[in-house]
Amino acid sequence: MQLRDALDDYKRHAGHGRLFAGERRTVEGRFTGGDGRLVHVAPDGGLRDFGYPLTGKSGLTRSRFGLAVDGDVTWFEADRSRQRYVDDTPLVETVHETDRATVRRYDLAVDDAHLTRAVVEPASDADLDADDFALVAYAAFAPDGRDERVGQLRYDDAVEVYHADEHDFLASATGLDDLRGQLPPTFPEVLDDAPMDLPRDRDAARYDEERLSGEVVVEAPFEDGAATLGTLLSDGLETPREAARSRLDALFAELDSREALTAAAADTTPAVPASVPERGSVVADLRVLSLLSAETGLRIAGPDFDPHYQHSGGYGYTWFRDDAEISTFLLESDDRLGLELDDWHVRSAEMYVETQRPDGSWPHRVWPRNGALAPGWANARIEDGPDVDYQADQTGSVIAFLARARGAGVEVDGLDATLVDALASLDSTLADDGRPVACQNAWEDSVGRFTHTTATFLEAYGALARHGRGLEDDADRFGDDPAVHARDRAREVYDALDDLWLPDRGRYALRETVHGDLDDRLDSATLALASAHRAYDAIEDGEADGRGAVDDERLDRLVSHVERVVDGLTRETDEISGLFRYEGDGWRRGDQPVEKVWTVSTAWGAHACGELAALLDARDDPRAERFAERARELLGLVSPDGPLCEPTGYLPEQFFDDGTPDSATPLGWPHAIRLATVGLLDAHDTLAADPAPADD
Repeated sequence: MQLRDALDDYKRHAGHGRLFAGERRTVEGRFTGGDGRLVHVAPDGGLRDFGYPLTGKSGLTRSRFGLAVDGDVTWFEADRSRQRYVDDTPLVETVHETDRATVRRYDLAVDDAHLTRAVVEPASDADLDADDFALVAYAAFAPDGRDERVGQLRYDDAVEVYHADEHDFLASATGLDDLRGQLPPTFPEVLDDAPMDLPRDRDAARYDEERLSGEVVVEAPFEDGAATLGTLLSDGLETPREAARSRLDALFAELDSREALTAAAADTTPAVPASVPERGSVVADLRVLSLLSAETGLRIAGPDFDPHYQHSGGYGYTWFRDDAEISTFLLESDDRLGLELDDWHVRSAEMYVETQRPDGSWPHRVWPRNGALAPGWANARIEDGPDVDYQADQTGSVIAFLARARGAGVEVDGLDATLVDALASLDSTLADDGRPVACQNAWEDSVGRFTHTTATFLEAYGALARHGRGLEDDADRFGDDPAVHARDRAREVYDALDDLWLPDRGRYALRETVHGDLDDRLDSATLALASAHRAYDAIEDGEADGRGAVDDERLDRLVSHVERVVDGLTRETDEISGLFRYEGDGWRRGDQPVEKVWTVSTAWGAHACGELAALLDARDDPRAERFAERARELLGLVSPDGPLCEPTGYLPEQFFDDGTPDSATPLGWPHAIRLATVGLLDAHDTLAADPAPADD
């Protein structure tokens, strides 16, 4: 998003109670991608690239499509269009209605290219043939992220827009009837109070307008009722212009029908067996996680709707907390649902090994396309600062995944050494009292000694104790087997959790503050205690009495905690129902006086109740079914028919009380939690429906 676009949006939405001015929103429309580029198709058919973090190329910053007859252009409108995904694929179908014709178009990103194929059907009273029309496109490119110092090269059927390294192509399968350029909004236009209506008419007085910009307007004629426009983002050195144009020509020839586009799209996402429970939800989750993934396997948190950091710190990066949690959920889901995601697990493990720092930790944020350090505010372990500006839970989350991946048979060079170094790093941030030192929290908005961070340590040590047998510590840092050391540390953390218990509230505190007080607010992140205790319970594969490592008193506390947190954070209005993030959360409220509901928190509640149900069920505890039912209720809120899921199948990060979605959409983390909860509850229901046979 260029600054001119952000300022134009500011003019349109400043002072709005539900929209934050200067953002490029994706709460409506659908994405296509999963194999390189990430392209948003707005309800009116406009295209915009969001894939810079995944590919390093900026591409389209805005666009607009319409239909022309004899030079008279009708631009497509959102309120006269409808949109859907074709089958289980990321192929987007948008149907545009105009007074003269209906246009059915298909959008698909294929690696570094994107195709828009349109089929026109004249209205019965229009007295026009299909080939009387032309597909009109206004497209603004920003090669190398620049919207100035840009030039064009033109051909009979294409235009090339370039700055230095990045060269962006727009081509037509049927040639071009017209091609013109225009400069971006001028300084007076930017400073004017009124927003811009683009594209403008041609300015004959500006001789350089036609060539020195990234903005073009083209008309592609329909032939046999069809027209196809393609864009391709390339590196000018790696992909010469002849090769780029040839690639687009080949795609035009190969993907010349809806069927061909659907087949190509199907190759970019995993196939989901028909027998999988809640199949529609699973398909949507895997599609989203595929869309957000770079070729490396690392994922952005969500499409970066706020690249100028006006209302957030950006979303187009890889956080190791989110990414490793997603990887763990995928590993669990694959095991339970048979999704055949082996390649995904290997790619994730390889990148975690590659991006580990020399001290055994992982940095705050990295670019998913190559693992390079990205802008962030929690890099104390790279700087010379104290650990308060470090998010220790991120390293814990990576350890938990890598240990489980090792146990599942994932083989990656350097995995064992990475786990041993990570264990030493985790130890370095564990205080003598058995809890993590003061650091930043999962929500990245405060400092202290958090219950959530403690939970991630318990889960990391527990997973490594169970799946780390045979690890070798060449530096002899632990004095015994690393897995044994991890088991002992897990017990220390387990015991130290008592320090955070609030007996008068029947739950755990949010944190111990830097002043030594217990912060007694409710926090959905503390729901991580459920999966952490289940990991701890499995360390020994059952103690002598077969009841696992979690004792009865702790289990009762866990039951009380999960119940009180879920109940206390639940918000119900006429439009939505779900969990808000924590008591006193003031972020992105707009004009709403109370906290907003978060899909992450709601999905987390469902998963925590499911994990607790499994823990109780292993003890034949009758409370198990109560928590399984609560898990189903919460899962329903984020399921495709639930109030927190958009018609696109996407889970936005947040909702206002009136049902208005907000922030990053789709957000990968709740999609992964939803996926894992489906598998978790299916496993629970299977056990409940098919109990073990009685002894003879």
